[in-house]
Amino acid sequence: MVTDLHLNARSCHLRTLNHRAGAYLPDARCTPGAFDPAVTQRNIRTTICRTGYTSKVRPGSAVMARFKTASLSQYGIKSGRTLEYDHLVSLELGGANSVSNLWVEPNRAGAASTYNPKDTVENALHRAVCSRQVGLAAAQHAIAANWTTALHTLHL
Repeated sequence: MVTDLHLNARSCHLRTLNHRAGAYLPDARCTPGAFDPAVTQRNIRTTICRTGYTSKVRPGSAVMARFKTASLSQYGIKSGRTLEYDHLVSLELGGANSVSNLWVEPNRAGAASTYNPKDTVENALHRAVCSRQVGLAAAQHAIAANWTTALHTLHL
């Protein structure tokens, strides 16, 4: 896990686009997104498009818990069972394990557990990248800029 940003408590603010639909964006100053330099368009077949890749690069739960606690403080959010500590640029799209790529993402309103509509976007982008329908860098930049418009931006 890379600490590439040092943020103060309550210095970050979520942007709510649609609470009921679960459409939230992280604070771009605090979570701009980051890419793993080891994942490139040339090696997607042996990295992100290979089954089991994300389990190999995902940090352990103890490491994630420490960073999640810091992120909760930075965003001024209390821990809850419907929050997901999420990579803005998902691991399945070559996102980095770094503070600048992680945020506490609220769940959609009324859900009984962790479910975020962003997961559907991540999966669609992953399929598009692995089928070479869209380039890796284009998918990474689209989801980092605004995951709610990424599919539309890329004409998917």
